[in-house]
Amino acid sequence: MAVSPTTLSANAVRTPASVESINPVNNEIVKRFAATQREDLPAMFERARGAQAGWAARPIFERAAHLRRLRDAIYERREEICDVVSKETGKPRVEALLMEVLVAIDMADFLGRQAPRWLARESVPHHSMAMKAKRAWLEYAPRGVIAIISPWNFPFSIPMTEAMAALVAGNGVILKPSEMTPWSGALVGDMARQAGYPEGLLQVAQGAGDIGAAIIEAGPAKVFFTGSVPTGRRIAEACAKKLIPSVLELGGKDAMIVLRDADLETASSAAVWGAFSNCGQACVGVKRVYVEEPAAERFIALCVEKTKKLRLGPPSDPDAEIGPMIRATQLEKIEAQLKEAAAQGAEIAAGGKRRPDLGPSFFEPAIVTHVNHSMRVMREESFGPVMAIQAAGSAEEAVRLANDSAMGLAASVWTRDEVRGAAIASGVRAGSVMVNDLLSYYGICEAPHGGSGESGWGRTHSRLGLQEMTDVKYVDVDRLPRVKKPWWFGYSAGMADAARGLIDLLFAPSGLRRLRALGGRRSAAGMMFRGGRI
Repeated sequence: MAVSPTTLSANAVRTPASVESINPVNNEIVKRFAATQREDLPAMFERARGAQAGWAARPIFERAAHLRRLRDAIYERREEICDVVSKETGKPRVEALLMEVLVAIDMADFLGRQAPRWLARESVPHHSMAMKAKRAWLEYAPRGVIAIISPWNFPFSIPMTEAMAALVAGNGVILKPSEMTPWSGALVGDMARQAGYPEGLLQVAQGAGDIGAAIIEAGPAKVFFTGSVPTGRRIAEACAKKLIPSVLELGGKDAMIVLRDADLETASSAAVWGAFSNCGQACVGVKRVYVEEPAAERFIALCVEKTKKLRLGPPSDPDAEIGPMIRATQLEKIEAQLKEAAAQGAEIAAGGKRRPDLGPSFFEPAIVTHVNHSMRVMREESFGPVMAIQAAGSAEEAVRLANDSAMGLAASVWTRDEVRGAAIASGVRAGSVMVNDLLSYYGICEAPHGGSGESGWGRTHSRLGLQEMTDVKYVDVDRLPRVKKPWWFGYSAGMADAARGLIDLLFAPSGLRRLRALGGRRSAAGMMFRGGRI
């Protein structure tokens, strides 16, 4: 999701003494935090494991009640959260309210109500007649201490919602926020303390990639990482060496398919918001648009017109719609993609220029046309305000182009025909596909979030995301405890014959053969079901 400038290395030089929170509007340091040292981590994990043991023993309804307290704490401090997020990321206050505060409050409320049901014992009925004498169920047990390594682009809502799921499932949490948004990460720990969670159950480790590597080396029960594909690969390798399970939400190159019958006025407004909200720094943002040729010219014209009207400015300006990029280094990557595309024949139809008059990291949202899949702007993640639009000869070609990517996180389909739109959505390779909407699924608590290919594996949010925080255990109890099972020792030719008869009786494709099995091997089957000799 978010591209980190650091590498994952436990062998880096000694961690600096502090981590700085920098305002991207003017590059001023707004707050400093003590950096966690690698030698501090064993004690942190020991405290977390001690607190987690008692926490896991508490009834699920008590753990759910803490989520409601956490919900209330977030609500009480909602303006403070917006202040911190806007200072660290530069995002407009409206986005801080809707994408950070609202998402977190809603998830706390939702999990507080649903977790007791989703984590309860789940009955497992047996279809086999031989197993009807068993009563079985699934149990969802806590894993232990979960490591959450979170990004800078949604620095409060991502770690907070993942921590909520971990805690209500009975786990402890070690959270490492991005070194670019340490203040937002620290707020997650503050909120947990305010909500009355046990001391040490959720701890925040501040630092760069070397601390992330050291956290994995310390042996968490599971790792949840949101970030870039290169760092995700290193995390997957580090986890594999210690056989630590992981959930990885990595890059996105999300496609938008616009059919010729779509409402172009609505679709173009959605495309502009989907591509440029959060200054384009969203893994589920619109990066590639494929428009059926009859609609392409009009759609592009609408997008260009609406993009030119967008208001850039700092979050202190209530009318600003586009803030700065997080750092100048991110801006330089976007510029390199655009420069290369232009050299290969692409046209920058809108934007694509720096705005130093506003600050060091402001960049006009760019629309790129006359593109193709030989260009990096269509292949590699563009983590910034860039939307590339390509005409497609048909819906089938649009789907083929959408699927021609190593990433598969999210996508959308736009058409007046909802039935056709749903059918096309089924053919798009992505973890989530919306018809006539985009991005908003991330704020739907019931919707699982995650992707395939280089977009990672596993899910967060929804019932699936909650159960990612657990170990699933199968338990069954036999209702005939004094009866020896027919498959126990006491093997013989007659028993093998009885087994053949049973298989014929249950699964032979011919009805006549089943009848013969029932009659000819009845005595052998009876012998088998008298039970083993031993």
